Parts: sequence; structure tokens; C-alpha cells
Amino acid sequence: MSDKFRLNRLFRNGRCLDVAIDHGIFNEPTMLSGLEDAKAVFDRLIAAAPDAIQTNFGQADLLQSVPTPVKPALVMRVDAANVYNRHKHTHMWSTLQQADDPVLPAVQLDAACVVINLLMLPGEHDLFRQCVENIAKVRAACDRYRMPLMIEPLVMAPHSEAGGYMVDGDAEKIVALVRFARELGADVIKADPTTNPEDFHRVVETARCPVLVRGGGKEDLLTVLKKSEALLKQGAKGLVYGRNVYQHDNPTGVTRALMTLIHDDATAEEAFAAYKAVAA
Repeated sequence: MSDKFRLNRLFRNGRCLDVAIDHGIFNEPTMLSGLEDAKAVFDRLIAAAPDAIQTNFGQADLLQSVPTPVKPALVMRVDAANVYNRHKHTHMWSTLQQADDPVLPAVQLDAACVVINLLMLPGEHDLFRQCVENIAKVRAACDRYRMPLMIEPLVMAPHSEAGGYMVDGDAEKIVALVRFARELGADVIKADPTTNPEDFHRVVETARCPVLVRGGGKEDLLTVLKKSEALLKQGAKGLVYGRNVYQHDNPTGVTRALMTLIHDDATAEEAFAAYKAVAA
């Protein structure tokens, strides 16, 4: 059973903006653009005040060592994988960052939640098995420490010439994998958007726990806000965005816009106005 007090730190009034900057664990250089100076990124995001910052063990001190009583909650990733590289690997793998006691570092760093992948790639059945085994170990550790577990069920399209495994937005596949994640014991789901945002309510309904929408590659901000508005209207409780925040020229303004969408029920246009009101 997860700790509701930790979840209260993650979800303000039941909603959450989690800014993900855990991309360094995937060993893909293109994801590191904008993250070169880790301390500066953390300082900027802490000042921008999202509900949470998602990172790995090796960078979490940059958030938790800041001496202020009010700051974003820590969401700590506990796994690593090689699925995001532009070249295709002969062997796909996913492993826990801490094999013996995978959740203890998150407890010691006072995280509000841990996050782990459930990866479904075409033809990569052993990778899927590895993810299930990882989740089983982490779920048991979460129960021991009363730590909330966020599962990230990702249905991926075949490896493309553009580089990497891309999102498969098929609603049937996403719903089935989200159901599987819930069966494995997810307290929170971090799910890809469905190709048709109007289908996303099906993801929310099958999850039976809070669903946060996963972002992706950087897009035009107004486009991102319009997609986000549509998904929130389908019942999502928030967003987990990374590159659309930290790779933007004005991450503070983007954070303000997303927080306005999530917590004030703003339209995309109103959120965009909030963004423009924040100087870069």
C-alpha cells in the first residue's frame, strides 16, 4: 500500500505537473541538449515551481539539498534502458539502477514517488519480461517502504530511420498495456497520449488510479498546449513533460503555462498568454 502522504506532496488538489529531466540515464546525446549544466537546470526549474521534478539518483541531490521548505516534490526513476538510441541495438535491455534494494535510495532522498518503465517494443519479448520482473521487485520494495509507484507503460512503434523507437498511439494497445500496469500494482500511470485525444478517456477509465500524460520530442508550444488541454479534458490528472520544458528558450514561462492549464482549468490560449507574460 502506498503512502497517501507522499502522494499528497505530488498531487496538489489532485493534479500534477512533473517536469522530467531524467534523460541522462538513457545514454542518448540528443536528449541532453539543454541539460548540459545540471545545476543551472535544477535551479531554474525549482524557481519555476512545478509540482514535481523527475530525475535519477545521481542528480537528485541538486533538488533535495536546496534549503527551502517549499519546492517541487522528487519523483525518482529507478530503472535504465537502451531504447532511446538512434541506432538499433542487437540486444535490448532494461535494468534496475539499484539491484539489491531498488527503492531505498528514493526513501533516503525523501522522494514522493518512484517511476519505472513497462516497455512494449515490436518483437522484443525478452525486454518486456525484464520490465515485468523489474516492476515485481520494485512493487515489493514500495510496499515495504510505503512508497508510491508510478509505472510508465509505453507502446512503441518499430525502430524508424528517423532514429529510435517512436510512440504508437493506438488506443487499443495503450489501454491494454495500461490495464496490465494497473494489474502489476501501479499507484500512478504515466501514459502516452492516444493518436486521437478523444480516446484518452478510455486510458483513464482502465487505469483506476491517477493518469499523467507523457510528453515527447519538442514541438511548437501552442500545439503542445492545445494537445494538453484536450487530454486533460479527457480526465488526465496532469502532465509529465521534459524536452518541451527544458529545451525551450523560456522554461519558466512554459512551466507557468502548463501549471495554468493543469491547476486553473485554463484554455490553451489562456495558458499561452500566461507563458508570454513571463520574461525569458
